[in-house]
Amino acid sequence: MAFPLPSHLPRKVDVSSQTLSKLDSATWKTLDSLVASSWRTELDEYIRQTKNRIHDRMRTDSAAFNAQLSSAKSAQERLSNMSHAVNTLNRTVFDPKSGITSILLTALRQHQVLAQASLNADVMHASLLHLAKCKTQLEAVQMLTDTGDLPTAVLKCLELGSLLAVAPGPLGEATVTVDMKKTLVVIENRISELLGQACSQCLHVSEREIVIRSSVFVPGSKAPLPLSAVLSSLSHVALSAYLTSLRRNLTTYHFDNTIRNGCSMASTAEDDPSGSVVYKLQRLTSNGPTSRGASLSNLSNLLDFINEKLFPHLPPVQRTGFPRSLVKPLTTSIMTNLLVPSLPSTLEALPEYLELTRKTVEFESRYIAGLLGGDSADSEIKAWADNVCVHYEKARRIYILDAFRDVVLERATLKGQTFMAEVVASPLASSVHGRAPVLQEDSIAKISPTSETDAWNLDDQSFATSSSKSAVDDSSWGFDDDIDQSGQIEGDLITPEAEAEVDPGDAWGWNDDDPSEQPKADPADEPAAEPSEEEGTWDNDPWTDSTDVHESTVPINLPIRPVPPTGVPTKSQKVNPEQREINGHANHGSSKPSWGSDHVTKETYLVSTLMTDIVQTVEKCLQEGKSLAYSGVFFTPSTSTSSPGTLIMHSGALVIDLYCALYPVATAARLSKAVQHMQYSNDCYYLSEELSRVLLHTEEFSDVKGKLKERRDDLNVLTDSWFHEGVDKQVMALNDLLGGANGFIGTSDQDRYDEYETVVMGVLRNIRSVAQAWKPVLPTSKYYIAIGNVVDSALSRILDDILAIPDIPEVESHKLSELCRILASLEGLFVKSTDESSLVVSFVPSWLKFSYLSELLEASMADLSYLFEEGALVDFEIDELAKLVRALFADTPLRAKTLEKIMGGHPIR
Repeated sequence: MAFPLPSHLPRKVDVSSQTLSKLDSATWKTLDSLVASSWRTELDEYIRQTKNRIHDRMRTDSAAFNAQLSSAKSAQERLSNMSHAVNTLNRTVFDPKSGITSILLTALRQHQVLAQASLNADVMHASLLHLAKCKTQLEAVQMLTDTGDLPTAVLKCLELGSLLAVAPGPLGEATVTVDMKKTLVVIENRISELLGQACSQCLHVSEREIVIRSSVFVPGSKAPLPLSAVLSSLSHVALSAYLTSLRRNLTTYHFDNTIRNGCSMASTAEDDPSGSVVYKLQRLTSNGPTSRGASLSNLSNLLDFINEKLFPHLPPVQRTGFPRSLVKPLTTSIMTNLLVPSLPSTLEALPEYLELTRKTVEFESRYIAGLLGGDSADSEIKAWADNVCVHYEKARRIYILDAFRDVVLERATLKGQTFMAEVVASPLASSVHGRAPVLQEDSIAKISPTSETDAWNLDDQSFATSSSKSAVDDSSWGFDDDIDQSGQIEGDLITPEAEAEVDPGDAWGWNDDDPSEQPKADPADEPAAEPSEEEGTWDNDPWTDSTDVHESTVPINLPIRPVPPTGVPTKSQKVNPEQREINGHANHGSSKPSWGSDHVTKETYLVSTLMTDIVQTVEKCLQEGKSLAYSGVFFTPSTSTSSPGTLIMHSGALVIDLYCALYPVATAARLSKAVQHMQYSNDCYYLSEELSRVLLHTEEFSDVKGKLKERRDDLNVLTDSWFHEGVDKQVMALNDLLGGANGFIGTSDQDRYDEYETVVMGVLRNIRSVAQAWKPVLPTSKYYIAIGNVVDSALSRILDDILAIPDIPEVESHKLSELCRILASLEGLFVKSTDESSLVVSFVPSWLKFSYLSELLEASMADLSYLFEEGALVDFEIDELAKLVRALFADTPLRAKTLEKIMGGHPIR
């Protein structure tokens, strides 16, 4: 056979396809008879050629052709014979009259009819037998119910229900079966109703009594039904519901009321007219108060009564389950109504309460775990009694915090509840411009190692406080020690009434040196002469006589910066630095302020009286905790992680936390004012100092001491943060006010100058107002630090604005100098008294620079060069001086020479 041509290769185009293509491409113009005749001739020629090829192929292999032809004729003959045989077989099998299939189907239909008739007869027979049994059971149930034999009737109902449930299929849907089921439901409901009435008659629990009958009569019965039979006859659902109601009534009417209300129990037994015995347990209200132990005794009588009269009658499945179900309600009732409410609030009442817990544990062991079958490994009352110390302390802690919270909220609505606390302050003990010092407990121990109640930190603190609450005797301050002290510390509490009569000088300690008011000091207590720089500044410090003081607690003398001169000297006026006053003001007296010596002074500051309440509360917590720890009334289990009294002592730290969290929120509107803002900082400082004193009494309780140390450190942080935040608020207010000066540009315009003058006068008034508000509140040294930072920020802002002006004509320079001189009066804020020098240089770093700027704005080139050569302008940066010279003076050779000299650097550096 020929090799099959792949489908993807192109096939030879035949003549018919070519002809069709030509026919398709012909148009009516090109199509004519001659063209059609040529196409027909081509097709005929192609057909003739195809026939010739076929005949040639047949003649080429005639033997194979003849063999294939014979095979095809033989296959056609055999197919004809097979078709005839199949038709004959089909007639033999499927003929409707004589076919095998028809005869077989007829026989099968006859057999099916016979089998169905037999099955129907069998089903009818079985159904009638089952129906007869059901009818007999139904009649028996009806008779038993009518005669009052309810227990037997319940059993028969179960049997009848089982019969109806397994009824044959045809009978299960029959009308008679449905009617029987409805009748059975009615009978069962009737039986349940009668059993419910019988249970109510046999067992009745009310608020006043418990009544139990041994037997009961039901309607139609000739003999009484026992209580056990009645309970056993109840269905599982009905019995569970009834016992749940019984448990609820016992808990509500008897467990809770017996413990909560004073009463007594009376048990009686009497015969009923029907012949049954009636047992009663009555609760009798007591006329007088009953003890908590009597409540446990009454509970014991109650449990003994129901154990003897009720539990034996319960069905076997509930004989252990129902008593065990009473364990949780009874335990909860004892805990809620007896143990927790009876927690005493004083240590004296604890022994009686501990005796009550012992009796309660015995009750749990005997009745709850024994009689009711509770789990002895899960003894909730015993576990609570083992931790009764913790529960007592937690209850006390809650009471303490709630009471203190009420005090804080009450004080938050009051005003004027303050007093003046004293602080021993040495300016040598802290840096002027640093943060407020933080109290270190170890430095206290080094200053006074034998004092246990010393609340004053005199080595590295600038402030120490005292009040009448925390005052101690003289011996506890170490007056009898060998270490010399430089003065006596007093902490008298000033009441608000007395505060109104306090002399203004006394508020700052200005009258402390008055001989008529100071006690006569021993010569050894007189401050020594100031040592030279080579000898050091702390060897003669009266607070550091002990050689054990750490170097970090050594006070450092504050540097005294010179005050700018009121008039600028010329070159002809030679200045002798050794003879000339350092600050240039002859009326300032001594160049070194009196407070800068080693003499320790006393200062006062305003504190809220709430702080004394807080300290008293903390001390009471510690004292109560110690009393509890040393009383020995509690036994500490080996598994306990804390000793008795620890939680109460920790309440002192929680009181501090509650104050720090609640007071700022409760008084947020008041604390937004400058005075109250700083007073809160004082309160935190006073409280931290008092905690330092309290810490000396907690040496044996390391964990309590650690908590109080953390609170003290937190208070120190609050002291600093509120102090600096109060200063920052005033600084921002002044910056906003100075922002309206527009950089002091164009002061030659009188209108602009008037605006700038108004701004500067506003700054002056604001600073004086803040100083007047802070002065009665803050200690002197902290007041100087606070107001110094405020003044320095304002002066620095004005300095930056003026130095930023690129060109300052002569008229504007005079105007700017006048504006600068307006703030010169702020120096008076840093003068303690008229006979002492000003402290402005120590607390306002930019004061000298600002003062010299006001002089330089009106100085000549020669004066400026002279001041530069003498080192008076060291506060200015080289770039600032060069920029100021370019702004003030015209471009001349003298200016260029001066600039060259300035760019060479300060001569003293």
